[in-house]
Amino acid sequence: MSRHRPVYHISSAVVFTMPAHTQSVLAALTDMENVEVHGHGAGKIVVVIEGPNTGFLGQRLTTISLLDGVVAATMVFEHVEVEEMQDHDWRPDAA
Repeated sequence: MSRHRPVYHISSAVVFTMPAHTQSVLAALTDMENVEVHGHGAGKIVVVIEGPNTGFLGQRLTTISLLDGVVAATMVFEHVEVEEMQDHDWRPDAA
């Protein structure tokens, strides 16, 4: 029997902003699904993006880079996590 194991993609990125726009960019990032702000200072914002695949992460990073006041948005790291399934997780009678 073939078992599908869920895959999660997690990426960190640095968003470089024009200093006068940092607060508005922070507000926009806070409102985005699958994006978490982890720190900011001196016109740089560190974010984590989560999604189902690399393409999703790339699309979200493109969306971020197109925000008013963003100079650049650069992916720093990507990690792929495959959920480990217990033997009972795939049984049709498992609750």
